[in-house]
Amino acid sequence: MPATRRALDLARAAAAAAQHKLARDVVGLDVSEQLALTDVFVIASAPNERQVSAVVEAVEDRLHELGAKPVRREGQREGRWVLLDFGDIVVHVMHSEEREFYDLERLWKDCPPVTLPDEGPPVDGGAAGSGR
Repeated sequence: MPATRRALDLARAAAAAAQHKLARDVVGLDVSEQLALTDVFVIASAPNERQVSAVVEAVEDRLHELGAKPVRREGQREGRWVLLDFGDIVVHVMHSEEREFYDLERLWKDCPPVTLPDEGPPVDGGAAGSGR
């Protein structure tokens, strides 16, 4: 059975939050056919530990607004690979070096991609929609 609508909505919200904090190479994978525990993996990279933490915080804040709380969080202290398990989705925020080394996309290559928003950071300092 493919990923649920709720899982897809959470994945897209997590991806948008990560991208807003300048996460790189954000991808989603529908792992529902392979795993019974979750529907979607969201994978994002950041170039340093501080950025990993910022991305994690943004994702948690956004999903909290949608009523989702992490049931498990791992790796926060080291800031190299943080796993956020929200039940329906699992978000992996990885330091770029860990992302390259572990290559999760290769490990889960048989899983279909999830279409995620292609949101970059705001380029106008947040003045979008101000009517200018």
